Amino acid sequence: MQPQPHISPTTATAAISAALESQRVRKNRGSYNCGRCGQPKKGHVCLLTAPPDIPTTPIASEPVSCISAAASSSRSTVLSLTAAPSSRQSFTHLRRALSFDDVDARNSLDESDLDAASADLDLHLDTDIVQPGRFHAVGLWEVLKRLPPSSLLMAARVCKGWRETSRKMWKAAEELRIRVPERAQIGYIGSLLQKCPRLIRLSLKIESDFDATTLACIAFSCPNLEVLEITTSGAAVNRISGDELSRFVANKRGLTSLKMEGCSNLGGFSLSSSSLSTLWLSDLHSLSKMIFNCPNLTEISLEFSRQEDDSTDLVTMVDGLGRTCTRLQNIHIASLKLSHTVVLALTAVNFRYLRMLSLVLGIDITDASVAAISSSYTNLELLDLSGSSITDTGLGMICDVLPDTLSKLLVALCPNITSSGIQFATAQLPLLELMDCGMTVSDPNSDNPTIVENPSPHKTPGYNQKMFIKHKRLKKLSLWGCSSLDALFLNCPELMDLNLNLCSNLHPESLVLQCPKLQLVYASGCQDLLTGAIQKQVSENFAAGENHMPRKRLADASKRIQALPSLYEETREDDNYARKRRKLEKEVCTIIH
Repeated sequence: MQPQPHISPTTATAAISAALESQRVRKNRGSYNCGRCGQPKKGHVCLLTAPPDIPTTPIASEPVSCISAAASSSRSTVLSLTAAPSSRQSFTHLRRALSFDDVDARNSLDESDLDAASADLDLHLDTDIVQPGRFHAVGLWEVLKRLPPSSLLMAARVCKGWRETSRKMWKAAEELRIRVPERAQIGYIGSLLQKCPRLIRLSLKIESDFDATTLACIAFSCPNLEVLEITTSGAAVNRISGDELSRFVANKRGLTSLKMEGCSNLGGFSLSSSSLSTLWLSDLHSLSKMIFNCPNLTEISLEFSRQEDDSTDLVTMVDGLGRTCTRLQNIHIASLKLSHTVVLALTAVNFRYLRMLSLVLGIDITDASVAAISSSYTNLELLDLSGSSITDTGLGMICDVLPDTLSKLLVALCPNITSSGIQFATAQLPLLELMDCGMTVSDPNSDNPTIVENPSPHKTPGYNQKMFIKHKRLKKLSLWGCSSLDALFLNCPELMDLNLNLCSNLHPESLVLQCPKLQLVYASGCQDLLTGAIQKQVSENFAAGENHMPRKRLADASKRIQALPSLYEETREDDNYARKRRKLEKEVCTIIH
């Protein structure tokens, strides 16, 4: 066996240059010559085969601009045969179009970020920072902004270009919704918030105990925060005190909306803010003081725990609101301590801009309270007196004073209201769009009317009531828990939502629904026959409300007449008809039982 002739690096380079020059001058059809030495391929063994230790660099199509200067994919990559490169930096001029840099992911992404990102997050990003004239940058931005934050964090590991783009997206984020799992720590929240210096709206759903450290982290990481919402889940406990909350509100001068659940440990607070306009606090209990120095507050919601030992002074609280929060438009108070005295204090304040008033679970609120409200606030658009002791007489007072403004009336859990009062209210309030009468017409012999197991069609309640409602604008009607209702007639052309849950005494033959736009019906705890009757009547009303017969113009184009049945059959397969039919079938009412 003869030894192969030695080829020096100089000779090899010269041979390659000559081969490339010959290809530029004369290119044969097809690829019949060797790409290294230029000799014919047939029966040829190239002596210039590259050593196996030299890395090859494939060229891919250029994606979103991850590198500023990349070799064009149409050019050939020529590797030096003199010596193998000692490091990757030697091939900077041969970088792939999509460059995956060997960068430790821990430098740009902490493992705690991935843990926090495993929760449900939602980002709303501003795309105005995309550089103009950069098609690839715009494409990358549009793709990455549709990823969940957990995937966005992982996308930052791909390459330097993706990492920079994702960093810009986090910096441009204005709204962030985070579910913090039980095993997460406060550092997880801080690691995400520090990525979003422009954050304006923040929503946290926390599943573990938290305290003022969370507020401090939010205050430090979100200097421009305007809206903050903190909700609790499971056995999570809110340990924030009233002084800590007051200090947070005072320091966040741009805060406009604050909503927080689980505020049982506040004890008392003194809120002072010139920017706060919306305040929701729930699970309050035995507050020693409640001071509101918020002149621009327009909406307040205070929900107290349902415990008999609550010692909160609601009269003093209402007096304080009247002195410092004169711009209030929406007031919601839910407490077992609500009474006629609290209502008198509320009417004495006389909020000039009040449009929505909700006083829930006030068993001591009577018709006298309704009279005081009606005489002081004549422009109410929403009135919620659920859980009170008002009667049909109180409903009559509301109808006499608020027929031109009231559009939402909620009187659920009012046992002294009858079907006659409900019918009168719907007849006297022409602008009414929502009415909740849950548990008003209920069975007095039932120990627990909210739970009905295996309802019997032959059940005989203490008294049976009938209800006839005819209204042109009513859109939502709730009759849940009205177990004494045995007949219902509805003629509401705009009604879209109907709640009949636990109406166990309502029989199918006593139900008439003339509501062609009805889309959703709740019938849990009702008879099975009633569910079938609802489905049948809704389908018939929907079909009767639409005339599917096509029209045909006369020869002189003077008017339209209904087409003959034969022509109607011919046009049934028309595309427009099929499209319309599919749309109608999609709009059929949904029954939840």
